[in-house]
Amino acid sequence: MSAKKGSDYKASNIQVLEGLEAVRKRPSMYIGDTAQRGLHHLINEVVDNSIDEALAGHCDFIKLMIHEDGSITVADNGRGIPVDEHPKLKIPAVEVVLTKLHAGGKFDKDSYKVSGGLHGVGVSCVNALSIFFSAEIHRDGEIYSMEFERGATVKPLKVIGKTEETGTTIRFKPDTEIFTQTTEFKFEIIADRMRELAFLNPQITVQIIDERIEDPDLSTVQFHFAGGVKDFVRYLDESRDSFMDEPIYISGEIENVPVELALEYNNSYTENVHSYVNNINTREGGTHISGFRRALTRCFKTYAEKNNIIKANSKIQISGEDFREGLTCVLSVKVAEPQFEGQTKTKLGNSEVQSAVEVIVYDKLTEFLEQNPKTSRKILEKVVLAAEAREAARKARQLIQRKSVMSGGGLPGKLADCSIKDPAHSEIYLVEGDSAGGSAKMGRNRSFQAILPLRGKILNVEKAKINKILENKEIQAMITALGTGVGHEEEFELEKLRYHKIIIMTDADVDGSHIRTLLLTFFYRYMHPLVDHGHIYIATPPLYRITASRGEIQYSWDDDTRDKIIRELKKSKKKFDVSRYKGLGEMNPDQLWETTMDPETRTLQQVTVENAAAADKMFSTLMGDDVVPRREFIERNSKYAKLDI
Repeated sequence: MSAKKGSDYKASNIQVLEGLEAVRKRPSMYIGDTAQRGLHHLINEVVDNSIDEALAGHCDFIKLMIHEDGSITVADNGRGIPVDEHPKLKIPAVEVVLTKLHAGGKFDKDSYKVSGGLHGVGVSCVNALSIFFSAEIHRDGEIYSMEFERGATVKPLKVIGKTEETGTTIRFKPDTEIFTQTTEFKFEIIADRMRELAFLNPQITVQIIDERIEDPDLSTVQFHFAGGVKDFVRYLDESRDSFMDEPIYISGEIENVPVELALEYNNSYTENVHSYVNNINTREGGTHISGFRRALTRCFKTYAEKNNIIKANSKIQISGEDFREGLTCVLSVKVAEPQFEGQTKTKLGNSEVQSAVEVIVYDKLTEFLEQNPKTSRKILEKVVLAAEAREAARKARQLIQRKSVMSGGGLPGKLADCSIKDPAHSEIYLVEGDSAGGSAKMGRNRSFQAILPLRGKILNVEKAKINKILENKEIQAMITALGTGVGHEEEFELEKLRYHKIIIMTDADVDGSHIRTLLLTFFYRYMHPLVDHGHIYIATPPLYRITASRGEIQYSWDDDTRDKIIRELKKSKKKFDVSRYKGLGEMNPDQLWETTMDPETRTLQQVTVENAAAADKMFSTLMGDDVVPRREFIERNSKYAKLDI
């Protein structure tokens, strides 16, 4: 498979807007943060350049290597960054691209019609935040090389050999002065994003090699999906039971806006729509999603009325959300000049995109429904059931509200609330069992820490309709305590959240892990804004208590730390006793406060979703009906798991 080559990409295409000075001083302004998310964002910035080459028709292979020394290499077979002298700056164009902020071919319409990197800050920021950065360019029959340290040129551009190939190879190592928390790249985070890019760009093949893994079968993965978004939907629905032979595929272009999507209906009760603009995941939606939803609702309503499937005098009122229950869809649009808005700049604002998506989806989906009456009827039967469940859920919500009013304060009886009323300074612990709940209530700081004990395992929401979910007493207690409501965006009120930290505290065993996963599934599916805005946390209670002579107590959260403490105690010839906590209920209030609840000493893990499609896939695999994908997932990830057997 060969990619289209061209020589129309030269130094004169590179436009400079400003320099690099501020990046090292305020890195979070450019890459989001300097923790794990920002670290992995560096890779995305480099890969985006290769993807842009692919979108322009000049690249079909990207190779990503994770080296043992913690550095990353990204190589592609595109045209290669221009090396001729920039007409204004009188330095090689590659040096302009790698050392000047807002410099790149993205601002030149003839070089890139569509680009994932929006601001031209990408690769120069990576250079500024790397202790070492090198570029090797294959172009015009020559191999060029250049090296940098923390954004400064240390080895100017020079020719180091001859070649018949074209392409760019970037290698960088993040600077520990900037990334003080971690510089360790996670294979799964990288693989999830590369898989996503391969689905969205069926013309490319992406290979990942992790040199840190010795086994060659595990260290190399390759992604290529000729079916594109259709394959993406199949992948997302692997553990769901679809009642369609294959996903519906729709594509078209109106006013230079190419639209591509695949969708299918399954046996789940949630809407799983993933949207992308120029390969960027638009988690907050936008005009393309509005256009899609309008077309879907209008199309199905028209078909149902025409074929007398939904009676005009029916007592059940069908709404737009009913048409989306059990829907999995991947929508991808390409926009020359996207305008992003919203809190995280992932909401598309271009008005022309809405009409383009709406017209294309309505026309093509109507055609499908007319040609596939059996499938169309099945979908609409599910829609009617969804409407009935939604009506039952509305009555269940009213019942929860009535109970709240009748109980006086409106809060669940077993909630031990905090005295501070400012949500920004309040936190709630969702605790497994009454025993641990009792210890937590006694050990907490009553001014800002609330405790809600949960009895047993909550309902698996992946397999239940919304009305059944709302009948569950533990879920009712959580909804009432949090105060936001539950369900779709229009019913969820984030501003009414009573605690800005929602902390899941369960035992460190298999049952505790299961309860934690059930809770996370509920929050992800029905209170998604809590996850998106970083309000969900996981408490990490210790696994071991090591008591030495004279009452000296140390805690350990894993086996390695326990062994290290034991070695040190043996070396100092102290007598000691090791006890393993089987559950939170075994810890007295003081121990629970000291290890797990005291903000000065505790460790909380914030729950974030780096990749919405990967999270959707994980929850449907772990909590869905299909056993085979779940077994494969556990086998594949068993090396990361700690099982308490």
